Amino acid sequence: MNRPAVIDTASAAASLEEKVALLSRPATYGAAVSTVETVETHMSWLFLAGPTVYKLKKPVVYPFLDFRTLAARERNCRDELRLNRRLAPDVYLGLSTVTREADGRLALDGTGEVVDWLVRMRRLPAGRTLDALIASGSVSEAQVDAIGDLLASFYAGAERGRLTADEYVAQLRSEHAVSRRVLAGFEPALSAPLLAEVQRFLDEDSALLRARVEAGRIVDGHGDLRPEHVWLNTPPVIIDCLEFNERLRQVDPFDEITYLGLECARLGATWIGPRLRARLAVALGDAVEPRLLRFYAAYRACVRARLALAHLQDAAPREPQRWRPLARAYLRLAAGLSPAP
Repeated sequence: MNRPAVIDTASAAASLEEKVALLSRPATYGAAVSTVETVETHMSWLFLAGPTVYKLKKPVVYPFLDFRTLAARERNCRDELRLNRRLAPDVYLGLSTVTREADGRLALDGTGEVVDWLVRMRRLPAGRTLDALIASGSVSEAQVDAIGDLLASFYAGAERGRLTADEYVAQLRSEHAVSRRVLAGFEPALSAPLLAEVQRFLDEDSALLRARVEAGRIVDGHGDLRPEHVWLNTPPVIIDCLEFNERLRQVDPFDEITYLGLECARLGATWIGPRLRARLAVALGDAVEPRLLRFYAAYRACVRARLALAHLQDAAPREPQRWRPLARAYLRLAAGLSPAP
């Protein structure tokens, strides 16, 4: 993730601070809420208020999004609601607003002028994410099969991708070019062979990628399918899709499953990815060549390593000690090594 442009004036920053202060106060939500937990991410603030979570977009701009205007944030909130209801229909409840009332105060869902938009979600039970259950050693084969069934149904009914074969390959080339630039010089014994392998596939075997497009296998998918986004309720739900960039959601289902498998392997559950792939292949009636799966794994490892390192470009990165070891772990996994150095 690249460093956001500096866009806030002092008054705009104060405005965001005022909204965060409002949404951090239990009184904002009524007598039923006694505490509010807050979580800050690169692009949002989350407010966990009783049984409900409110998500406020930051007015930031990156190369792949621009949230500087109220209209842009409203549009993104509506997209997030619509797209995430595909895999978590009962979690994404609706939209709320922050309003400026006649007396100048801010209010949640008031009657004054709308000054910002929020996504409103049902709060999910703690400790039920796939990554948490992997960490505790309690994830079962039946639970993984339920994830596979959910995803198979989703991919079977998903809108087909809009990219041509040329555009699909160009998208992968463009992303890999960024990975090559960011990873240049980082752990060269690991990164250089992996970057070269991915580039060689793009140069010599892109016919396999084109064939996936021509067979109608590319879909408007989730776009960021990680274990922390998978909640093992009954039935499971998957949240937090990549709503802000349609092009990056144009994916091969087996790319997404390989990505999820890579993340599970990093956490120690190497068996989950192959089981999901096998279940998806049967459900979708789709056989994928092993060398294409290998490409997706190597490609995704490069992307994830690059995104880890990109955190260090922030002016004040959170958990700065985390990102280099994480990048190294992805590269080691793709090289067939243990993620721990």
